[in-house]
Amino acid sequence: MSAATSAAGLRLRRGDVVAVALPPGEAWLGIASAAWAAEASLLPVDHRLPEPAERDLLADGQPTVLVSDEGWRRLASGRPADPAVALIVPTSGSLGRPRLVELARTAVEVAVASSLRALAAESEDGWVSCLPFAHIGGLLVLLRGLLGGAPLLFRGPAELEPVAGFPFASVVPTQLVRALDAGVDLRGYRALLVGGGGVEAALRERATAAGAPCVVTYGLTQSCGGVVYDGTPLASVSMRIGDGGEIQLGGQTLLHGYRDGSAAGLTADGWLPTGDAGRLDGDGRLHVHGRLDDLIVTGGENVWPGDVEAALRSHSAVADCAVVGRPDPTWGQRVVAVVVPRDRGAPPNLDTLRDHVGVLLGRHQAPRELVLVESVPRTALGKLRRAGLSLQDPPGEADDPGDGGAAGRTGDAGGGKDRPGP
Repeated sequence: MSAATSAAGLRLRRGDVVAVALPPGEAWLGIASAAWAAEASLLPVDHRLPEPAERDLLADGQPTVLVSDEGWRRLASGRPADPAVALIVPTSGSLGRPRLVELARTAVEVAVASSLRALAAESEDGWVSCLPFAHIGGLLVLLRGLLGGAPLLFRGPAELEPVAGFPFASVVPTQLVRALDAGVDLRGYRALLVGGGGVEAALRERATAAGAPCVVTYGLTQSCGGVVYDGTPLASVSMRIGDGGEIQLGGQTLLHGYRDGSAAGLTADGWLPTGDAGRLDGDGRLHVHGRLDDLIVTGGENVWPGDVEAALRSHSAVADCAVVGRPDPTWGQRVVAVVVPRDRGAPPNLDTLRDHVGVLLGRHQAPRELVLVESVPRTALGKLRRAGLSLQDPPGEADDPGDGGAAGRTGDAGGGKDRPGP
């Protein structure tokens, strides 16, 4: 049987869009191989999505073939893609409804080859596949097997114990935290690629102390995933700091376009604006501050929410948190801490958290308002959905802009309970 023919006998056509709604596993290798051989595009569909979200994704993707637990099925309503496109991948959705990014076959080949070269990985070096294939990080592990010939070991998201012959894995920060909490000895890996969200300095230090060989990656779905390793771009990638301190990426791994037909959104000279702020140090290494849109300017001072969140999470009474800015007549914006208490019966108060953050970051970065919630909204990979927070002033409530701040109020940040990430 041709590699371009499905196990069900369905012949793939050049330009087909193959939507796959299956759990991660061995079956994906055969599907990806058939799609690649046919010059068809692979569209991953998270099998955990609720029905309305899956319906929206399929409506946006317009696949010509659907692979599910019911088998392979050709769809009359589908729309073919440019045969140059290998992947159609949803963004994380942390800023709202996911967009479908088209990645060219050449971009995927370059990204995979550059990654393996940067890690000095040989073809016999195996990868532990423990991320969902619904996002670019998990797909890249699959493609390292398909294109690089690397053996793959399919495991659950919590199964990170090292296995002989499989020295590499890609994880998100949540998985790393849980593995360290569980006492998993990660020293058997040669490299753990950690991406899909910011890695706080405290987590990096903890992993280093435990002997975990972490490589922190930076990139977007639009750049074919993480293309900057520990602040240094892969050989096929360029980076620069543009106007307003925005990180911009260039090179051969950038997106082809979007499934909805909109342009790739590159600058006039071909760079990808990331929407993230950062700086290059004296050695040319990238340091990421956070989303430009998230910057809080309070009393003329710049406050990055990620820094304050890291400080808050280091307090023993804080289980999880988010930090946002709200309009303030005195300060322009005030820093609001949205906190999930570790002990709901004895939550932290605002003064305590202000003192804690003030010691670590300076008093000007300390929150001036506290909102207690049961959870903060996150994506399937555990990435904070700051746009999902909805903080409204209670009628008639005014906060004291003085140094001590107002007493923290409790409330619902509008996050609800997101589907847990891996």
